[in-house]
Amino acid sequence: MPKMKTHKATKKRFRLSATGKAMHRAAGTSHLAFRMSPKRKRNLRGTRVLAKPQTRQIHDCLRGNSY
Repeated sequence: MPKMKTHKATKKRFRLSATGKAMHRAAGTSHLAFRMSPKRKRNLRGTRVLAKPQTRQIHDCLRGNSY
């Protein structure tokens, strides 16, 4: 049987926490930040937990990796 391959686009955009939650970067942080208020920019920092319905899909795409 061939090896299971990790979905590389998913690997670049998500990571799994130690408890198995899928973490992602907040949307809208790449450019055009000068239009945002400082509070909005500050709240977009860091990572967010992905909603539960999509977590299973992320696990399946990352199945090539150990998780």
